Amino acid sequence: MQFKDYYKVMGVARDATEAQIKQAYRKLARKYHPDVSKETDAEARFKEVGEAYEVLKSPEKRAAYDQLGQGHPAGEEFRPPPDWDAGFEFSGAGAHDSNFSDFFESLFGAHARAGSGNRRSAFHPGRGEDHHAKVLLDLDATLLGGARQITLRVPEIDSGGRVATKERVLNVQVPKGILGGQHIRLAGQGARPPGEGTPGDLFIEVEFQPHPLYRIDGRDLYLDLPIAPWEAALGATVKTPTPTGNVDLKIPAAAHAGSKLRLKGRGVPASPPGDFYVVLQIALPAATDDKAKAAYAAMAAALPFNPRANLGV
Repeated sequence: MQFKDYYKVMGVARDATEAQIKQAYRKLARKYHPDVSKETDAEARFKEVGEAYEVLKSPEKRAAYDQLGQGHPAGEEFRPPPDWDAGFEFSGAGAHDSNFSDFFESLFGAHARAGSGNRRSAFHPGRGEDHHAKVLLDLDATLLGGARQITLRVPEIDSGGRVATKERVLNVQVPKGILGGQHIRLAGQGARPPGEGTPGDLFIEVEFQPHPLYRIDGRDLYLDLPIAPWEAALGATVKTPTPTGNVDLKIPAAAHAGSKLRLKGRGVPASPPGDFYVVLQIALPAATDDKAKAAYAAMAAALPFNPRANLGV
């Protein structure tokens, strides 16, 4: 998938004002409208211009796209990094042309689906629009629950017609055991309606930051545990970290790299709780001195072992 430079498509500078973008769109839409244009690629260009305008006319999409697009020239092979949009607050209006490119869909398709699912304000004229955002929390947020302070970036058009971003700080009560992809609803924290009325809601989608020790997969937690070769061969009891403290873990004899040991119910405290899996990794001592080299040589002589026997060599 190639990166699309929407500013280049529209023929405007990256600091173009809202009015300049709208003017460029009207000019290009007239030029390439399939009903009137004589250009051979009119239909494709009209669609491309419409997609670019869909992004650049929206302060939210434009601010997120600007952050993502730094250093990416048009046509470069591109995949959006995971959670690239975390921390941006988006409005609930999510409908867009389903024929937009894969590039657009990879960036904003999820926001459109989330928005269309929360657009209750369309049926209540006196109610503000719902907003949604994704946040990255530390793993303790789901293991312990409790209050967390989050900061969202809220793009808006300034007095000069350009996109500006302000920060919004919220105190959020995180339910214990919440899973990645689930939402926290903050009633009344969405947009305010024109005039009198009830504000919309803010839906916070939760994902988790990488942890230095543990990986999360649904309700389960995983830990890669290094063990010595003799611990794997002979078995041992070793100290093992878990989110609730160290435990004495029994390693069975003849264990091999990649073996998984399960601690039932020690994963995410959901209902039912997840499990904690220890994945064994065999760590080899370095042969950095004569004594260590002699030990390896003695082991090689004592053990008729061919690690490539299953390869037929």
